[in-house]
Formats: sequence, structure tokens, C-alpha cells
Amino acid sequence: MRIERVELSQHKKGRVLVFLEDGACLKITEQELLDFRFQAGDELDGETLERLKAAAGLSNTRAAAADLIGRRAMSRRDLEKKLREKGASEAEARYAAEWLEAIGAINDAEYAAALVRHYGGRGYGPSYIRQKLYEKGVPKELWEDALEELPEGSPIDAFLASRLRGRAPDEKEKRRLTNALLRRGFAWGDVKAAWVRRSEAIDYDED
Repeated sequence: MRIERVELSQHKKGRVLVFLEDGACLKITEQELLDFRFQAGDELDGETLERLKAAAGLSNTRAAAADLIGRRAMSRRDLEKKLREKGASEAEARYAAEWLEAIGAINDAEYAAALVRHYGGRGYGPSYIRQKLYEKGVPKELWEDALEELPEGSPIDAFLASRLRGRAPDEKEKRRLTNALLRRGFAWGDVKAAWVRRSEAIDYDED
């Protein structure tokens, strides 16, 4: 296959366009241009063409992966999923994710800890946070260590204090707040214990 011309892309930095005699256009990176050392007018045999396509696929997927992870943090599972949605093969997506792991750009354990701090800081409980870790593709074996990042103190007590501001709720409000806490992922036993603590504190203040 004869190479008609080789041009730098005007739209994406680091991309090289290789136009072939059959009308096809290969999108490669400058690294492939250096590695394969070809120019306009050269002939590519079938084997070399396939190796070039494979190398370009890996490089382009790696660049796409770096771009994605640069926009926002995500788990390795979600990164590979997004790369496949963009057209990468399973092998290319896995290769790009392994490369980013090797250079420390993605780390599921650190990502899990950040998620726990985020949702814990917003007053959500362990059950809700475990569901978020699952949805975000964090491996289950990392969950418990990550949950150690939950803020110290009782987020249930803080939630009730912020809603009641020293008032003693009636039964209707108590049920409403209890249901809100359960939806936030707190266990019934922990919610019940918080109400007991609050009741004792109110009784003490009244004395």
C-alpha cells in the first residue's frame, strides 16, 4: 500500500494523518511516525500496515484515556467502559488503563477514599456510600478500608442538630427525619441510638 501524503493534524496536537492510495486515512501519533520511519511515497506491505494500525490504536486510546482522566477522577472500570464506548477494543482499553495505573494517574483505592470523604462530608451514611462505590465501579475489596475515611463524630447527630436546632420534635417530624436518615444510608440501630442520645440531652437540659 503506497503512502500518498503525511500531514500534521490541524485540529489535534500530536496527531499525524497518513493518507493511503486507496483513499484511507490513518490517524497516528508522532511516536508511530518516529518508530516506523516512513514518508510520502513509501510502500507499506500488509504486515507493516497492520502493525502500524495496531500501534496507532494503542497510542490513540492512551491519549483518549489521559484526556478522560484529566477531566474528572474515575475508577479503572469506568475508564475502560468509556474508552470502549469511544471505539477502543477491550485490549486497547485495558492497556491504556494499565498504563495510567503504572504512572499513578488512576488509583482505585485513592478514588474510593475520595468518594467516601465526599459523601460522608455531605452527611450520608455507610449504606448509601457503599451503593455509590458500587455504582462507580470501585472493587468491593477496597470498600471497608475506604470507609475508614468517614468523618469523625456522628453525622446522624449533626444532621438532627441542623434540622431541629434544639427543638424537641413531635412524632410526625421524628418519623420524617428518621426516614430521611434511612434513605441517606444509616442503619436503623444507629438512628435509634441517636434519638436516644438526643432525648437524654433534652431531658438533661430541661432539668
